[in-house]
Formats: sequence, C-alpha cells, structure tokens
Amino acid sequence: MPHVLLLGDSIFDNGAYTQGGPDVITQLRGVLPMGWRATLGAIDGATTEHFDRQLALLPGDTTHIVVSLGGNDALGHVDLLERRVRSTAEGLTELAAAAEGFEARYRRAITAVTTRGVPVTICTIYNGNFPDAHFQRLASTALTVFNDAILRVAFERALTVIDLRLVCCESKDYANPIEPSSHGGAKIARAIAKVLELAGSPVPGARVFGA
Repeated sequence: MPHVLLLGDSIFDNGAYTQGGPDVITQLRGVLPMGWRATLGAIDGATTEHFDRQLALLPGDTTHIVVSLGGNDALGHVDLLERRVRSTAEGLTELAAAAEGFEARYRRAITAVTTRGVPVTICTIYNGNFPDAHFQRLASTALTVFNDAILRVAFERALTVIDLRLVCCESKDYANPIEPSSHGGAKIARAIAKVLELAGSPVPGARVFGA
C-alpha cells in the first residue's frame, strides 16, 4: 500500500491555524487515490537545524516523502529586512551569508531524506501574506535567495518540486502572514496529490509543479 509521509514545518502541521477547519494532512487523505495512506511527521516550528529528529521516526513502510522546510530558517533572518546598512553591497553581503548557511543545512537535510531510497518531493518557501505592502515586497525579494538554494538542490538531485509560491497566491490562503489557512491547506493537499499520482510515471530530471 502506498504510504506518503509529510515532513517539515507548519506548512504541513497547520492544525493550530485553521480555526477548526481541516488541516493539510486531513485534506490530503481526502484527495489521495484509493488505497493510499498519509502520515504527518512535520512539526510546527521545525528548522533545518534539527530536522534529523523527524527522520528518526520514519515509518518503515514509507513509500513517498514530501518535505516543506526552510520557512522558519528564513524567518530567523527577518531582521535583515530592516537593518540599516551603509551600502547596497553590505546588505546583499549579509543576505548572501544567510543564504549560504541555509543552503548548507538544507543540503544536509535533503541528503538524509534521499538516502532512504524512496521518491522525494520538496517544496519552495511561499511568499507569505504580510499586511504592509512595502514589507511584503522586501520579504518576497529576500526569499528568492533561499528558494534558489532549494531549487538548486532539487535540480542537482533530480527531485520533484512543488512551488508553493504558485499554490498559495491569494490572501485567503493564509491564516496569518506566515501560516496556511484551511483554504490554503486544501490547495497544498491537491498539489501533493497531483504530484503523487504522477509518481508512478518517472521522468528523467527534476520537475516543478505549481497549483
């Protein structure tokens, strides 16, 4: 029986933010093909730093893994968006350093997942829904360097990618500036199901999916 495991952070573990509505794992179970199972291994607040704790609990019958990781790492550098710098070069240097550190940690995390020998799908970091338009613009721009790292890892390892920037693209997809609502969670679940339905027809190289 196919068994998909969701790993990562509150993009999947969003039950605390749905105001009583179904969370991602519940909605995924409702749209998966008959005979599929889905387990939530993601933990709200998780970062690349301690991701190995989730892998330690990997069910032995897992046949597919989907990972959404990195948003909390990016949030750890949100101060860069408001820090006063002497030049654009200085600001970009600090952002580059943050992205390089993230990429090293993310690469280790995904390497640990791919060694399990089952198909792996990874997700980009969505742009969020910040009320201040100026801050939203800055955040979306800064996130591109983190997403570039995610995509680079995916392309190098020929992994399937769900670009959450294309999935959660409406304000109602968010319960607050950074967490998915039940509405957004439904879109994420459908995107995962779409990818898994195609998993039986392997195509050489990386593939990127939106909504």
